[in-house]
Amino acid sequence: MFNKKENIKDEIILMTLSELVPTNHFLRKVAEAIDFKFIYNLTEEYYSHTSGRNCLDPVVLFKLVFLKDFYGIKSMRETIKRIETDAAFRWFLGIPFSKPVPHYSTFSQNYIRRFQGTDIFEQIFNRILKEAMDAGLVDLETVFGDGTYVKANANKRKHTDAEIEITKKCFEDSLLEEINQERALDGKKEFHSLNRTELDFDSETGEEIEIVKTKRVKQSTTDPESGNYHKGEHEECFAYEQQTFCDKHGFVLSFDTVPGNIHDSVSFFGAYRHLQEKFGDQIKNVCLDAGYKTPAIAKEIIDNHQQPILPYKRPQTKKGFFPKREYVYDEHYDWYICPNNQTLTYTTVNRQGYRQYKSNPLICASCPLKDKCTKSKNNTKVITRHVWAPYLEAAEEIRYTPLWKEIYPLRKQTIERVFAEDKENHCLRFTRERGLKKNRHRTSMIFACHNLERMARWKWEANPFLSLIPQNQYFVLLESQYC
Repeated sequence: MFNKKENIKDEIILMTLSELVPTNHFLRKVAEAIDFKFIYNLTEEYYSHTSGRNCLDPVVLFKLVFLKDFYGIKSMRETIKRIETDAAFRWFLGIPFSKPVPHYSTFSQNYIRRFQGTDIFEQIFNRILKEAMDAGLVDLETVFGDGTYVKANANKRKHTDAEIEITKKCFEDSLLEEINQERALDGKKEFHSLNRTELDFDSETGEEIEIVKTKRVKQSTTDPESGNYHKGEHEECFAYEQQTFCDKHGFVLSFDTVPGNIHDSVSFFGAYRHLQEKFGDQIKNVCLDAGYKTPAIAKEIIDNHQQPILPYKRPQTKKGFFPKREYVYDEHYDWYICPNNQTLTYTTVNRQGYRQYKSNPLICASCPLKDKCTKSKNNTKVITRHVWAPYLEAAEEIRYTPLWKEIYPLRKQTIERVFAEDKENHCLRFTRERGLKKNRHRTSMIFACHNLERMARWKWEANPFLSLIPQNQYFVLLESQYC
């Protein structure tokens, strides 16, 4: 029988706000996982207790950001619109339907006036991570590192050609010291820096001064602190890089925000040393992809008494020529043996930290394998070996162990999944903020949101009736579940 129902829009419902939210709703899991009152202690110093108007509750203020990142909402304006009609959002914030929601500019104004020059966002990230560690959900034995690029809020067509100073890498001092030690043993002149220096005379003082080395780059006029990024066949754009470390369960442990034109092998050190300061004594293995397989990174990890888990890296050899592995290094005599059983002897150490081994041109001139060995006009084959090559060889030996076969396949399930989840669900694919500091703050909240979401789901899965369990008894239950 055909039935036509009246559309009722003005029904009066006598229910509490809590009754409108399902018992297994995600925000209930978050509320049970952590007590947000810790934000009061972190923000107290940024508010006046004697003057001014009443402020928005700091917990509510930061919960607005969490809601925005939990659900991948692009802007605070859209977040506020959703809060107006969403019962779960209002329950999470503690704002009943009878009360107005905050203005969308509330957080931005608080950021400008209170939090812009602080480390409050990093503190929130660290506190949530500590909660996860206290619950026994984080495993620090093996960490996984990688970098991802976030498209900057900058028009790729609005840029200028700028000259910037070439900054010194963090490991250059130790590398220079080791180079000069070897050159001193060879009776050669020491280097003052790893870059070729040019000298000039100061027109005013008449003193000899060093000319600062620069390089030309594309610099955005919209966001000058971003970097020009172009990888493979991807479209060229301005971006930031997030150098990140996580554990095997996908909890983000440390990160660093840098311009997008910095290579992974350089940006690695900032995030890694920050990781060492917090958890260095607990980490045993560091798993990275082929882009990090450099002598400096291998040395940094091994010097910290950790094992580098690095993959095979294809040699960069021209087609038709012998790969470097065909030249056997003899550690006892410190020379290389070529495929024709001739020796390449050590000559010197260059400014880049590579020891040079050269062949005898008289022998190479009549060698039947010369066409596959070198095209040098003076009939000389040169092979280089980094002064830190033993560290890279130690990492290569680990690659043949059962430990490597167990750990390295987990990389794509851990750090790659972290980036995939946050780009798809938490707006890490692009940024609306401009400037390095603002983007670091934004990333802190995204990764804090990532860790909190993971912790909330894990705790709920351990026991879906957490609301019925006293807080002091919960951690005993969780420890028996995961430890």
